[in-house]
Amino acid sequence: MPSQNSELHHEPFSPEHIRATWSGTASVEDAAQAFGMSRSKGYDLVRRGEFPCRVLLIGRAARVVTASLLRVLESGGPEYNGAVSTSTHPS
Repeated sequence: MPSQNSELHHEPFSPEHIRATWSGTASVEDAAQAFGMSRSKGYDLVRRGEFPCRVLLIGRAARVVTASLLRVLESGGPEYNGAVSTSTHPS
């Protein structure tokens, strides 16, 4: 039986792999790697509120919302925590 690692080793941070293996939230470190940045850069962006996708702050811990990460990876556009969607707030 082939291991999961050998089947998906060529693209560990592809949207397909993330959908198949990640839960509803991810660590900042894993999400930063998915975006091609270092762990420290990821945490720096979280502190500044500029991480490219939604982050849940739970006490002193931070978790990245996997669905948001996937939307950003697929669209290429950021989805910041402070962003206001015009579709939910019509003028």
